[in-house]
Amino acid sequence: MKIIAKVSFAFILLTLTLNVVAQSELRKGEFYFSWGYNKEWYTRTNVSVFQQNLGNNFVFKNTQLVDNPGWDHALLTMELSIPQYNYRIGYFFEKDLAFEINFDHTKALFRDNQTVRMVGTYGGRPIDSSFVFSKTGTGKSRNYYYLNNGANFLLFNIVKRNRFNKISNKYFDIDGLAKIGVGPVIPHVENSLFGEKNDAKFQLGGWNTGVEYALRSTYKKGLYLEFAGKLDYAYYYGLDVYQGKASQSFGTLEFILNLGYTFPTGPKNKK
Repeated sequence: MKIIAKVSFAFILLTLTLNVVAQSELRKGEFYFSWGYNKEWYTRTNVSVFQQNLGNNFVFKNTQLVDNPGWDHALLTMELSIPQYNYRIGYFFEKDLAFEINFDHTKALFRDNQTVRMVGTYGGRPIDSSFVFSKTGTGKSRNYYYLNNGANFLLFNIVKRNRFNKISNKYFDIDGLAKIGVGPVIPHVENSLFGEKNDAKFQLGGWNTGVEYALRSTYKKGLYLEFAGKLDYAYYYGLDVYQGKASQSFGTLEFILNLGYTFPTGPKNKK
């Protein structure tokens, strides 16, 4: 994650240099890049677990997820890529129509010490029981289930821009951007079920789709601040658990604040 932050800062410096050249020419296209942070709320989720060698095939029903913003208690005290960050890379190939790569490093964790209902088969026997799901337990009472280094939504978006000419001026352009897309999820799966931990790692395991609306304020057609609301639905499968796999799905309400830069590029317009 350190390299992501370093590359991002180098890229922003590059865009500032390129803009000096681009400002003197009328270009057809427009490239933009932004980096920011996010806050999430999740729907409840059912997590299905299949561990054939252990005789387990059960579901954690209606479980509650929480996010982990990272800077909510200690602002600017850690590396830029540790909190829940996001970036956008896009290109307006028409005046108000763009293609965008849209990535959100979101974190989704089972809320600790919640009462969870477990239904299915455990140890080869039927089960329908409730218990406290807690990381503070010992032995088989120790349970946690984290997508903490990310639930990680990656979308390939189509973007439609609407410029609010009545409130824009020579210093600021005010735009609304409507976005819709689909793409893979890249979760980092870390869990311990009944005292047995998985091998925590990143996986390519599932897909998501989302819609987003952003308000962008651009200063002198360069630096911009963007605030967005987003709805996302993600389905995960093949997630590693001890000697088995898990699957789940959930919806997300997300708020995002990004700082970005935009500049003209592509072929020159005909005079």
